[in-house]
Amino acid sequence: MSKRAFVTGGTGFLGRHLVEQLVAAQWDVTCFHRESSNLGALKSLGVALRAGVLHDVKSVSAAMSDGIDVVFHVAANTSSWARNDAEQTRDNVEGTRAVVEASIARGVKRLVQTSTWGVYGLAAGDRMELTETAPRLGLRSPVNYERSKYLAEELALSATARGLEVVSLEPPHIMGRYDTVNWSRLISMAHQGTLPGVPPGSGQFAAASEIARAHLIAAERGRSGERYLLPGAQATFLDVVKIVCELSGREMNVRVLPALLLRAVARAKAIAAAFTGREPDITPAAARMTSTNARIISTKARDELDYRQQSLREMVEESYRWLQEQGMLARKL
Repeated sequence: MSKRAFVTGGTGFLGRHLVEQLVAAQWDVTCFHRESSNLGALKSLGVALRAGVLHDVKSVSAAMSDGIDVVFHVAANTSSWARNDAEQTRDNVEGTRAVVEASIARGVKRLVQTSTWGVYGLAAGDRMELTETAPRLGLRSPVNYERSKYLAEELALSATARGLEVVSLEPPHIMGRYDTVNWSRLISMAHQGTLPGVPPGSGQFAAASEIARAHLIAAERGRSGERYLLPGAQATFLDVVKIVCELSGREMNVRVLPALLLRAVARAKAIAAAFTGREPDITPAAARMTSTNARIISTKARDELDYRQQSLREMVEESYRWLQEQGMLARKL
């Protein structure tokens, strides 16, 4: 008999990878989505679709039904624009609360929560080497995304005291096909030659397909109550741009922007956005996050979840080729 999964965020970048792998592994999958979601990709996979409101417990519970083996809570609001902070907190914190309460009410055994390495408070700007025992400073972060995800992870893990098995996965920067709003923007601008400068920070990049695979294994043998950092290829943002330029045949003609200059530009764009009402292409929060330097040194996910890493070139090339296939890489001279 097939195992039954309930997935939030299945229409998103990482969620689509997860749903594909669940279907390939012959799980019976139900995807919870907003009424306004684009469902084309999920319909082609033949999964059950249930619309509702993420932060509404009754809505989530009605969509979940009984007999679910594992809930995969992937949905998250990743906005970096301060104007969206209240909505982001509602989506990430109250949305997680609703998923937890519905899971308990429906007798679900296990919840796999998609968290982030941002719960350690990366936007503080310090160089950080992370293991799961490192201080978790996300609540002090100036970036609401990190604060809200910290609260969401705490909320989810606290449910273990009520009998729900919870495993939290903490990935770094995620890259791969299906990304249309995150690193795809940097790739597209580098391809077009419209990138005004490169953020000065560095971090780790992990493949969406491998993170999704870690979710499946966490559902089977991740330890309840545990956090798992998911390491990736260590690289600067300049390293990413260099690979894109090689793939596009474009000369590398941009420089790294000093952190102070990047933040000044972001503040100016935020002021302009207050008048236009349009989200700026670089926000103060994004400037902070891309000026930091962090490294995961934990091997816990490798040892317990058979987690695997890809090279930076593999990930950038996969993203680039997919964007190319979708006709999303217009070339400017």
